[in-house]
Amino acid sequence: MARPRVVIVGGGFGGLNAAKALRHADVDVVVLDRKNHHVFQPLLYQVAAAALSPSDIASPIRWILRRQANVRVWLAEVTGVDPARRVVALANEPHELAYDYLIVAAGVTHAYFGHDQWSRHAPELKTLEDALEIRARVLKAFELAEVEDDPGEQRRLLTFVVVLLEAGPVVLLLRAVVDERPLLAWEWAGVILPLLLVAAVCVAGTVLPLRYGAKKLWERELPNS
Repeated sequence: MARPRVVIVGGGFGGLNAAKALRHADVDVVVLDRKNHHVFQPLLYQVAAAALSPSDIASPIRWILRRQANVRVWLAEVTGVDPARRVVALANEPHELAYDYLIVAAGVTHAYFGHDQWSRHAPELKTLEDALEIRARVLKAFELAEVEDDPGEQRRLLTFVVVLLEAGPVVLLLRAVVDERPLLAWEWAGVILPLLLVAAVCVAGTVLPLRYGAKKLWERELPNS
C-alpha cells in the first residue's frame, strides 16, 4: 500500500520547516518550488548593497534536505489547486500532482501601497534577482556620478530612497550602505562620501535612529490611506 503523499508548496522557511518536521513520519513528501534554491531573505539587503555575493545567502533545497530520505524536491511552478480532486496544477510537466495532504507555504509578494507606478523606479527586494537588480542600479549611479560635472546631477544620482513597511529593517538597509562608504570613497575617488544621501520612508511606526553619521535627507510616516 502506498504511503500518504504530502505536497509542500514553497521552499522558503515555512516549507523547509514543514518538510523537516515530517522527517520521521510515515509519508512521502514532495517539495515544490519554482527555484531550486532557498534564499536567506533577511540578508538580501547585503547582496543589494554589494556586501555579499548571491552564493553567500543561497543554498540548494535538495542539499538542505539531503539527509531526509522521504523527501523529493521538484522544480515546478504551482498555478492552482483543485481541492475536490486533491491535485495541484503545475505550469510544467507532469502538469498535475496528486496529494493526500497539502501544505501551502508560498510566501508573500511585494506591495507598493497602492502606487504600482512606483515599480518602474523602485524594484522590490524579495529574490536574488531583485537584489542584483538593485545592486546594478546603485553601482551604475556611482559610476555615472564619478564622471558627472554638474553638482546638481551628481546629487540626484547619489540620492536614494528606502521605503519600508516597518521601521526596524531600515537601519540594516542604511547601515549596509553606510558601512561601505570608506570602500566607495576609495573606489570612486571621494565623490561618493560627501554627496551620498539616503531618505528613509516608513509606512508604519517611527524610523529608528541612523548610526555611523549617516545623513538623513528626511524621514516621515506615510498616511494609512
